[in-house]
Amino acid sequence: MKITTKGRYGLTITLELARKIGDGPISLRSIAESKNLSEHYLEQLVGPLRNAGIVKSIRGAHGGYILNGDPADITTGDVIRTLEGPIVLVETMEDEERAQRELWTLMRDAVKNVLDNTTLEDLLAHENDQDQTDGYMFYI
Repeated sequence: MKITTKGRYGLTITLELARKIGDGPISLRSIAESKNLSEHYLEQLVGPLRNAGIVKSIRGAHGGYILNGDPADITTGDVIRTLEGPIVLVETMEDEERAQRELWTLMRDAVKNVLDNTTLEDLLAHENDQDQTDGYMFYI
């Protein structure tokens, strides 16, 4: 399974909104500038996130986007599936031997388990842990 820039930058958007929860709407321009990303590309990604109910848009002079829920309730799986589609490791398994099919299924389920049990709050907590314990890395 390969996570494209859609999934990666979608997580970037939602993590930034989670990081700034309570600060009011955050513009995509500010996210794009702080992360050195294309604002136009982020605009393409935020539509599906809004349609899925993960983010909410606020109109007006001081508008932007906010997270549409608690970071503890939004999983990385929610974001990745919204932008990448279903999680699959091998596209067609019917022609594979039974042992191989079982391996691919176990691997897919392990990835789903990590994504569905890791929330935005978890990622922010690990980020804070890393800041406090120099050298610790969190991998998904």
